[in-house]
Amino acid sequence: MGRRRKGRDISGWLVVDKPAGITSTSVVNKVRWAFDAKKAGHAGTLDPEATGVLAVALGEATKTVPYITDAMKAYSFVVRLGQATNTDDAEGEVIAESDARPSDDEIRAALGQFTGDIMQVPPQFSAVKIDGERAYKRARDGEEMELAARPLFVEELNLVARPDADHVELEMVCGKGGYVRSIARDLGAALGCNGHVVSLRRVWSGPFEAEDGVSLALLDELAKSEELDQYLRPLEEGLADLPELRATAEGAAKLKNGNPGMVLTSDAEYGDEAWASYDGRAVAVGTYRAGELHPSRVFNQ
Repeated sequence: MGRRRKGRDISGWLVVDKPAGITSTSVVNKVRWAFDAKKAGHAGTLDPEATGVLAVALGEATKTVPYITDAMKAYSFVVRLGQATNTDDAEGEVIAESDARPSDDEIRAALGQFTGDIMQVPPQFSAVKIDGERAYKRARDGEEMELAARPLFVEELNLVARPDADHVELEMVCGKGGYVRSIARDLGAALGCNGHVVSLRRVWSGPFEAEDGVSLALLDELAKSEELDQYLRPLEEGLADLPELRATAEGAAKLKNGNPGMVLTSDAEYGDEAWASYDGRAVAVGTYRAGELHPSRVFNQ
């Protein structure tokens, strides 16, 4: 029989404004420690040198992680033109250089081919699994791999600033699974000048914004205190992209037991994924059919 993890039964979301130089997993571990929480997880990994929104779920909110992972996200990043690296960011070794420097108009014209539904090859140094092993582990051993292209929806990709001939600042809004480093690499290739990311910030992720994020310094300062709990956001915010159904008292009781429960009318259509609430709190997520929600996840709160 496994040991039960000690800690508080606390549920909700904490938005962290992640600094550079720390892994996403390390941030999650720090949040779990600060809240003395039994369970924690995050929605969408950020590279160690990237900054911005890292949404950390505690307790029952971990059941809503997939909905934030799948949500649209916005990034602000700077591309260094004229150099390609083996990691597609500034942490790697320069593997190609070019003296070519495209104009602003040429850059804007090239951005069009990276919007809409595109296919994107992940970086060699990425967490993609190859025969059960992470690509970055093989890349560290000097192995070059042919990674399969993956679909990505890019809603917007805009030129924001051109600080100098060597650098361009871009903003991107995209769906799940996008690699900003791949955008920089492929844009540099399309422009014939090479390119890699030198700075990256996730501005928002679904309903969560970096400007509302908690710093690690504040997390350390308020760790294990009641004051820190005030920064915890409701579990329900992780369901913002799904229709809300209001359950009847009887329906809520059935849903809590994992059975279909009656819900009041809403904007949801037959077959839609939705969530049911009772007294303002999430009871379950599931499929809406003919006045009932058929639960796939039940919340114990």
